[in-house]
Amino acid sequence: MHMNTIKKILGLVWMCLAPAIIWFLASQAIHKIGTSTALTRSNVTLQWVIILTIFTPICIGFFIFGYYGLKGEYDQLPTSSKDLE
Repeated sequence: MHMNTIKKILGLVWMCLAPAIIWFLASQAIHKIGTSTALTRSNVTLQWVIILTIFTPICIGFFIFGYYGLKGEYDQLPTSSKDLE
Protein backbone atom coordinates (compact mmCIF):
# COMPACT_ATOMS: atom_id res chain seq x y z
CA MET A 1 0.00 0.00 0.00
CA HIS A 2 1.43 3.36 -1.00
CA MET A 3 1.80 6.22 1.45
CA ASN A 4 -0.64 8.37 -0.52
CA THR A 5 -3.32 5.69 -0.13
CA ILE A 6 -2.70 5.60 3.61
CA LYS A 7 -3.00 9.41 3.75
CA LYS A 8 -6.36 9.25 1.98
CA ILE A 9 -7.67 6.49 4.24
CA LEU A 10 -6.56 8.35 7.35
CA GLY A 11 -8.12 11.51 5.94
CA LEU A 12 -11.44 9.71 5.81
CA VAL A 13 -10.89 8.46 9.36
CA TRP A 14 -10.27 12.04 10.61
CA MET A 15 -13.36 13.26 8.78
CA CYS A 16 -15.50 10.59 10.47
CA LEU A 17 -13.85 10.95 13.85
CA ALA A 18 -14.23 14.73 14.21
CA PRO A 19 -18.07 14.86 14.30
CA ALA A 20 -18.12 11.70 16.44
CA ILE A 21 -15.92 13.40 19.05
CA ILE A 22 -18.14 16.50 19.09
CA TRP A 23 -21.26 14.33 19.40
CA PHE A 24 -19.70 12.31 22.23
CA LEU A 25 -18.62 15.42 24.15
CA ALA A 26 -22.02 17.07 23.70
CA SER A 27 -23.87 13.96 24.86
CA GLN A 28 -21.59 13.65 27.89
CA ALA A 29 -22.16 17.33 28.68
CA ILE A 30 -25.94 16.91 28.51
CA HIS A 31 -25.77 13.80 30.69
CA LYS A 32 -23.41 15.29 33.30
CA ILE A 33 -25.30 18.59 33.53
CA GLY A 34 -28.61 16.75 33.78
CA THR A 35 -27.44 14.52 36.63
CA SER A 36 -25.72 17.27 38.64
CA THR A 37 -27.29 18.62 41.79
CA ALA A 38 -28.66 22.13 42.10
CA LEU A 39 -25.57 23.18 44.08
CA THR A 40 -23.06 21.97 41.51
CA ARG A 41 -25.02 22.61 38.30
CA SER A 42 -23.44 26.02 37.58
CA ASN A 43 -19.91 24.67 38.05
CA VAL A 44 -20.55 21.59 35.92
CA THR A 45 -22.16 23.71 33.21
CA LEU A 46 -19.20 26.10 33.18
CA GLN A 47 -16.74 23.21 32.95
CA TRP A 48 -18.54 21.65 29.98
CA VAL A 49 -18.90 24.99 28.20
CA ILE A 50 -15.14 25.44 28.49
CA ILE A 51 -14.47 21.88 27.29
CA LEU A 52 -16.78 22.24 24.29
CA THR A 53 -15.37 25.68 23.46
CA ILE A 54 -11.83 24.29 23.36
CA PHE A 55 -12.45 21.00 21.58
CA THR A 56 -14.94 22.12 18.90
CA PRO A 57 -12.38 24.18 16.92
CA ILE A 58 -9.84 21.38 17.33
CA CYS A 59 -12.33 18.89 15.83
CA ILE A 60 -13.12 21.32 13.01
CA GLY A 61 -9.39 21.44 12.30
CA PHE A 62 -9.26 17.62 12.31
CA PHE A 63 -12.10 17.56 9.77
CA ILE A 64 -10.38 20.09 7.50
CA PHE A 65 -7.08 18.21 7.79
CA GLY A 66 -8.86 14.97 6.88
CA TYR A 67 -10.61 16.64 3.95
CA TYR A 68 -7.31 17.81 2.50
CA GLY A 69 -5.80 14.37 3.09
CA LEU A 70 -8.70 12.67 1.31
CA LYS A 71 -8.56 15.21 -1.50
CA GLY A 72 -4.86 14.44 -2.08
CA GLU A 73 -3.40 17.80 -1.12
CA TYR A 74 -0.58 16.09 0.80
CA ASP A 75 0.47 13.78 -2.04
CA GLN A 76 3.37 15.97 -3.20
CA LEU A 77 5.09 17.35 -0.12
CA PRO A 78 8.16 19.56 -0.61
CA THR A 79 11.48 17.97 0.24
CA SER A 80 13.46 21.20 0.46
CA SER A 81 12.88 24.95 0.54
CA LYS A 82 13.69 25.10 -3.21
CA ASP A 83 10.48 23.15 -3.88
CA LEU A 84 8.43 25.94 -2.30
CA GLU A 85 9.40 28.50 -4.94
